[in-house]
Parts: sequence; structure tokens; C-alpha cells
Amino acid sequence: MRVVAGQAKGLPLKAVPGKTTRPTTDKVKESIFNMIGPFFDGGTAVDLFAGSGGLGIEALSRGIEHAVFTDKDKKAIDTIQANLQKTKMEDQAQVYRADAERALKAMKKNGVSARLLFLDPPYHMEKAYGLMERAAEIGLLEEGAIVVCEHDRDIELPDETEHCIRFKKELYGNTVISIYRYQGEEGERID
Repeated sequence: MRVVAGQAKGLPLKAVPGKTTRPTTDKVKESIFNMIGPFFDGGTAVDLFAGSGGLGIEALSRGIEHAVFTDKDKKAIDTIQANLQKTKMEDQAQVYRADAERALKAMKKNGVSARLLFLDPPYHMEKAYGLMERAAEIGLLEEGAIVVCEHDRDIELPDETEHCIRFKKELYGNTVISIYRYQGEEGERID
């Protein structure tokens, strides 16, 4: 695992020890950023179920200004902090050890407004994809925000939710990347 592009390009990232996390491969990570726009001009990214922090760190490397990482697992939190240190991005990040629902509430309370949300829960936690809607409902997503869901090919996510519409879907082996855009309040269309 490494940072694929941007200011930290080529730096290796540590994986979380053990088998509790499933790291996003470099190939899939590169494809995600090709689909959502390879570089950013500021904004905040939220990496729920962050694992090693690879997606949020990639976003920082590509121009996202600030990233919030959350995970329940202490080994994951330690790995994220080590990877942020290695890439010299710790000043641009906040790391929460909390369950994702509680982390969303804490972020809202702290005034976080996300341009980019990564939602990559363990595949057996199918209900966790509902956190995309939860983030929209509590006002955590800024207008036109992008939500990247990584899921197993056996999990079928909707093309549209009350607040978000899927605009890209790609299959990589057993992994599917579904990319949504937040459509604003009441599902108003943002074109």
C-alpha cells in the first residue's frame, strides 16, 4: 500500500495488523480518484471506518485541506496516526476512536462540513451504508458533496436515496465502488 498521487506520492503506508480490516488496493484507490476527480482545491474529507487511513491520506495528498478519520479499532487508530506521521499530514487531520454513528454526531457538533465522505465499512455491516443518509440528514455534507461507498458485489446499494444519487458504479473483482453526489435538502437536484 502506498500513496498513489499528489504531494506524498509513492510513500508506503502501513496496513492495520491482523485480519480485522480490508485495505483498499492501490489499483482501486487510483480508480476511485480517477472517477471523482484526481485533485482537489481544499475542503474536508471524512474517512469513516478508516482502517489504515489510506483513502483520507490519498485525498490530503491530492489537495483536500483537512481530513477526519474514524475507526473503533485501537490498532487502526494507531496505524492511521503512524501513516499521518510518515506522510507529514498530522496537522491536517483529526482522528476519532469511536463508532461511526457517534463520530458523525461529534463531527456535526464540531462544525465539520464534508466535501468528500468515504464509507468503507466491513462488508458484513450492510446497514452501515445508511450512514450516507444519516450524514446528509444531520447537515454534515456540503452542497454537491461526493460520497464514495466501497462494498461487496453481493451488496446492492440503491441508485438513489432521499438525499443522494449514484452517478458512477464500477466493479473490481469482488469489490464494487458506488459513487454518489449529495443532492441537497429535500433531494433538490444539483447538476
